[in-house]
Amino acid sequence: MYVKPKKELGQHFLKDLSIAQRIAELLTGHAGPDGVPYTKVLEIGPGTGVLTQFLLQNSQFDTYVIEIDRESVEYLKQYVPALEGRILASDFLNIRPDLLPTKQPDNTEPFAVIGNFPYNISTQILFKVLDMRDRVPEVVGMFQREVAQRVASGPGNKDYGILSVLLQAWYDIKYEFTVDPSVFNPPPKVFSGVISLKRNGVTDLGCDVKKFTQVVKHGFSQRRKTLRNALKPLSPSEAALASPLMDKRAEQLGVAEFVALTILMSERAEG
Repeated sequence: MYVKPKKELGQHFLKDLSIAQRIAELLTGHAGPDGVPYTKVLEIGPGTGVLTQFLLQNSQFDTYVIEIDRESVEYLKQYVPALEGRILASDFLNIRPDLLPTKQPDNTEPFAVIGNFPYNISTQILFKVLDMRDRVPEVVGMFQREVAQRVASGPGNKDYGILSVLLQAWYDIKYEFTVDPSVFNPPPKVFSGVISLKRNGVTDLGCDVKKFTQVVKHGFSQRRKTLRNALKPLSPSEAALASPLMDKRAEQLGVAEFVALTILMSERAEG
């Protein structure tokens, strides 16, 4: 049975087994802030199971997969019998979070996320993971290299942006390695990058999370301007306007500084 890569699903099937094994071995069993180690792993978009086979070899984890492509689902059912009862024929972006990773409703147990993510939805995958951060202590993913670099970049780097700050508030992120287009079928027109995310010990930012997100997004919306100008639409408080942070650009602020600025921006509403 041959599964044809579908352009509309952003499918580029990994062919190189050594790279698949290397990706699988990046999972460490890292526990979240609650100290509870995960045992379940959810692979997004397994395709024909090239990465899956190495995940299944690790007896430390119980591997589940979620796949939107019906052809791939049938392939996995036929050729990867170890996945029986562990295939979710669903869209990761639209499935109820409590049904992950095992299709059981009202699930709250932790699980890791891994995959060769479709480039066209990779940032959306990360935003959904962010919403589930208290259940997802570890992520290993392959992205378009530019996206991977952006997520892992620190302040002062041109790649540093909204996704960098929002994810780094809750995760320690490492750029692991670059992958050549030639190891995929079909080869993408860009290089890929593999990154790992491990949940940090933060359980409370110390500010309103929605306000924090708003400040970060507005700050980077006009990244060449100072925050004094970029945050004008949010009607900054007097305390915020008096802060030297407002004379910097968004790309110059780390997570802690964005938190401090969010607190200052919120002072008037609380006063």
